[in-house]
Amino acid sequence: MHKKTFQKTLITSALTLAGAASAAGPALAAELTISCGAVGAELTLCQQGVAAWEEKTGHQVDIVSTPNSSTERLSLYQQILSAQSSDIDVMQIDVVWPGLLANHLLDLNETLGEDAAKGHFETIVANNTVDDRLVAMPWFTDAGVLYYRKDLLEKHGFEAPETWAELTDIATEIQAAEREAGNDKMWGYVFQGRAYEGLTCNALEWVASHGGGTLVDAEGEITIDNPQAAAALDLAASWPGEISPAGVLNYTEEEARGIFQSGNAVFMRNWPYAWSLAQSEDSDVAGKVGVVKLPHGPDGDSAATLGGWNLAVSKYTENREAAADLVAFLTSEAEQKRRAIEGAYNPTLTSLYQDEEVLEAVPFFGTLYDTFTNAVARPSAVTGDHYGRVSNGFFNAVHDVMSGNQSGAEAVSRLDSELSRIKRRRW
Repeated sequence: MHKKTFQKTLITSALTLAGAASAAGPALAAELTISCGAVGAELTLCQQGVAAWEEKTGHQVDIVSTPNSSTERLSLYQQILSAQSSDIDVMQIDVVWPGLLANHLLDLNETLGEDAAKGHFETIVANNTVDDRLVAMPWFTDAGVLYYRKDLLEKHGFEAPETWAELTDIATEIQAAEREAGNDKMWGYVFQGRAYEGLTCNALEWVASHGGGTLVDAEGEITIDNPQAAAALDLAASWPGEISPAGVLNYTEEEARGIFQSGNAVFMRNWPYAWSLAQSEDSDVAGKVGVVKLPHGPDGDSAATLGGWNLAVSKYTENREAAADLVAFLTSEAEQKRRAIEGAYNPTLTSLYQDEEVLEAVPFFGTLYDTFTNAVARPSAVTGDHYGRVSNGFFNAVHDVMSGNQSGAEAVSRLDSELSRIKRRRW
């Protein structure tokens, strides 16, 4: 008996796009497949967790490689689920996807019990509950944070910035001074500027922290066309080529981390996962990094976009109980603690934010607890199936401003019209 292979043309072509397919090997009591991390530390931690579950249960699991881009990964999932394929049993899904994929996902309350999500952040459980069905278990949460070079700010006599204007000024001054001292590769600020979901996250933080709202409010009203939002985008447009590399317009999380971790940036916006990597033995900035909440504009408060990932079970799996048990194991307190300590992945269990070992490994989990619990959600719930188009319209408009193709005021006006067409009478 052999592992199940990917026989359908659809799944074969999809996994070719992802760059990998499952390997063959002997089968055990149950044979499962899981998508749970594309590259690097995230994939390694998943492999370790899966191996521990295999040893505990005697079951066997193939880890399916998927695109690192969340946009491409969603497209892959939609192809697989629309075909009602059973080839991937457990899927790692973004916090903005439960509403999009709910009809294809198992209700975990039915297989794991009504208390399955007890102890997890209530906001994430609510996010993952669609029509009273728990379609995904919280695995790790995220919120944007500001990384900074403690040594450089101390050297040049600055404190961590509280406003975006302060960040711009400090970045400009330190960048110039460091270049004059011989480091011609130094930049002031790196972030995620490519036209993709990551730019939606960054831009939502800029807009919300300027008092410009959240693109679409909780009632479904489009709110983006306002002076504060336009000002936020205009400020961000002043960074590329000045305090940020021109290439930042094509940066995702890893490109930004690469610049910062090599010692060539003063500030970086990223997710908490970058902490353990920045502190690793091969990091050029180990021991030199601080983390604080993101800056704000003149008319707002600090805002961090809610991120994070969840684990869901395909409704088309042939091993419902085993797949749900794998999800329960990977989202358990012990596994979340291990991932927090080893990879700085934010737990979704409130108890772990008082755990001494976790706080010793990642101190800012304690100091930025409010940031993680009060993060700004993207308008995926209220816009439902239209969210993909809403986000696409937003990040393309922002990218146009940052590329110098239009002003902030022009962008938010045009975006308001575009979103109105998408909404029509209602979302």
